[in-house]
Amino acid sequence: MSGVSPVVGSFVAGDYVVFALMLVVSAAIGVYYAWVDRRGPGSSGDFLTGGRGLTAVPVSLSLSASFMSAITVLASPAEVYRFGAIFGLIAVSYVIAVLVTAEVFLPVFYRLAITSTYEYLELRFNRATRLLGTLLFIVQTVLYTGIVIYTPALALNQVTGMDLWGAVISTGVVCTFYCTMGGLKAVVWTDVFQVGIMLAGFLSVIIRSVVLQGGFHTIITDSQRGGRLNFWDFDANPLRRHTFWTLTIGGAFVWISVYGINQSQVQRYISCKNITQARLSLYLNLLGLWAILLCSVFAGLCLYSVYKNCDPWTAGMVSAPDQLMPYLVMDILRDYPGLPGLFVAAAYSGSLSTVSSSINALAAVTVEDLIKPHTQISEKHLSWTSKGLTVVYGALCIGMAGLASIMGGVLQAAVTIFGVIGGPLLGLFILGILCPFANSTGGLTGLLSGLMVSLWVAIGSQIYPPSPEMSRPLALTTVGCNLTNMAHSLNWTTNALPTAASFITTIPQENTDVRPLLADTWYSLSYMYFSPIGTIIAITVGLIVSLFSGGMKLKLESRLTLMKEDMTSYHLFKFLKERVIRRRGKLNFTKNEEKKFGNNNPAFSDVELDTTKSSVPT
Repeated sequence: MSGVSPVVGSFVAGDYVVFALMLVVSAAIGVYYAWVDRRGPGSSGDFLTGGRGLTAVPVSLSLSASFMSAITVLASPAEVYRFGAIFGLIAVSYVIAVLVTAEVFLPVFYRLAITSTYEYLELRFNRATRLLGTLLFIVQTVLYTGIVIYTPALALNQVTGMDLWGAVISTGVVCTFYCTMGGLKAVVWTDVFQVGIMLAGFLSVIIRSVVLQGGFHTIITDSQRGGRLNFWDFDANPLRRHTFWTLTIGGAFVWISVYGINQSQVQRYISCKNITQARLSLYLNLLGLWAILLCSVFAGLCLYSVYKNCDPWTAGMVSAPDQLMPYLVMDILRDYPGLPGLFVAAAYSGSLSTVSSSINALAAVTVEDLIKPHTQISEKHLSWTSKGLTVVYGALCIGMAGLASIMGGVLQAAVTIFGVIGGPLLGLFILGILCPFANSTGGLTGLLSGLMVSLWVAIGSQIYPPSPEMSRPLALTTVGCNLTNMAHSLNWTTNALPTAASFITTIPQENTDVRPLLADTWYSLSYMYFSPIGTIIAITVGLIVSLFSGGMKLKLESRLTLMKEDMTSYHLFKFLKERVIRRRGKLNFTKNEEKKFGNNNPAFSDVELDTTKSSVPT
């Protein structure tokens, strides 16, 4: 399967059974939790936070699944195929993000027992800041969810010929169904099931590729020769698309904004029964993130090893790099009924887990931030309102998938959305939690300033794409392709394909017009730095405005900021200090001897006499 023959394949009965089974189990979990909780009080809090009685293991798997979507299943391997395995260094940013979240944001949010993250903004600043934060989150989440729904629908269209928008609507309907029926508990346990499906889908492709290519060593050797094992790029140039620094530093800001303040994630770990379970869920989630990332990176290397002599994208067998993984699946797994269905189920599982998280979070912030403060209705009515909002947001996210269809490739588009909106919001929360003198004027001004600057650079980068020298796509070839059958192979990719060029891997075309001065500097910044820019601008402007608007006179409740007692490092240091003190007490023999034998005898002095001085007159 070197790519020299065209791929002609479609779903068979076994594939449909596997795929349908995934949808049925997901829906059944929602029905189960709706039945289990039917005799409960039916409060909005139970629906949106699972009654705050969840444990670490299911929550950790749900955290891993929430943002490991179809983007991870389809776009990340394509990223490795085109730009190399350096993308795997994003694993370092996961560690930083989890540590900062567990030590800085979790203690404050858990202590306040909030349902919506943006409740904190009103407690710390004012109502206007809370409303602006809520609206920005809604915009960010709806845009991102549209991308996540559209991506697996495109994959399903490619391997089955199923109508593209039929696939989009089915994704949204199944998600909305089990979110509405079972609330957060259904979302969490469905995520647990879907993580398993995602890993199984990846492993089916990896194992088959390894067998075809003759072992792991062959895949690693091919990747090495093709320049794909490019981990050690320490170029500090911020214009370079992916380097060690852009992925670790820029990635850390992106993922801190996801884990630290994003409602979809915060809502999960504050639903744990105690803060220890919540912290444990974050650290266990790190293992899940690493496992999924490792699978996606190695799947990208398998993709290159199989098609090293015949790139399907360059040869015209697929119209965008995001379609490479479905193409590989139908190429190498078409003789194994059920396995193509398993892979598409994996892509769908990633999508369902993210969309369900987003819909549940959108309902939560709308109830807590936009409805509760302005109305006086019973908990039962709030619960029904939450379910109604789940349906509304499900329909809205399906509609936003139409916008995603014209946004091109998905990986960079998704990170850009989180960077532009999540970066300034992260700066606002950092001001509130770590800067006691930051006031509402500074916080609001900082948020708006960070948002304007990050929007400026993101829009500029779309109008004036960076040069290929900065993105550095790796070489691909079609020398091994069977060009005589090319026309036949194109039939596989001409059904309902998007016309937009791929955003993540297309080599940017040089603009024939005169490029402005900022085009090759400011607008060419790596997209991974959009989030740090928004965060740093928000913090800097917020601190300066706060200092000049009386922030030093601010009287603040200590529970609204991070206290030293909140941090694990404080308790660890205190424990070690107490042990050292106890150990010193046991080893202090001089002190014990003095207590046992009394004072020193003056007749036996250990001071040497000075015979040159005498008190006797001569």
